[in-house]
Amino acid sequence: RMEGQGSYRLPTGTEYRGALKDGMFEGEGELLFPNGGRYRAVWHRGMPMQGKYTFADGLEYKDKKWHYCDGYDRRFYTEICSGLKPAGISQLTNLDPPRKIPEGCYDCGDGFYNPETRVIVDYELRFLRNA
Repeated sequence: RMEGQGSYRLPTGTEYRGALKDGMFEGEGELLFPNGGRYRAVWHRGMPMQGKYTFADGLEYKDKKWHYCDGYDRRFYTEICSGLKPAGISQLTNLDPPRKIPEGCYDCGDGFYNPETRVIVDYELRFLRNA
C-alpha cells in the first residue's frame, strides 16, 4: 500500500499530491483537477476533514457568505436560476433557447452582422446600420 509523500493519478485525470497512509489520503494533500481547479484539504482515512476549493481562475469557493453571482456579480446567473445544462449541451448566452443566428452572420448584441453585405439588422431582420 502507498505510504508517505507521493502522488496518485486517477483514471479521470485528477491527481492527488500529498500524504498517504495505508493506501489512503492522510494528512495534508490536494486534488488537482484537469480543468485547472484544485482542492486542498486535511485528509483522514481518505476523507477530507477540512478543505478549500479554488477554481482555475483563482476564485476561492466559500460555503458560507458566497458572493459569487449575487447582485454585484452576475456570472452564471442563468445556471443558478435555471440549473445546469446536461453535459454536451452548450449555453453560450443567458438566453434559453439561444437566438438563431443566420448562416454566416455574427450576433453583435443589438442584431446580426452580415460580413458579406457589411450590414447590421435587428433580431427581426430589419435594417439597423451599415458597418
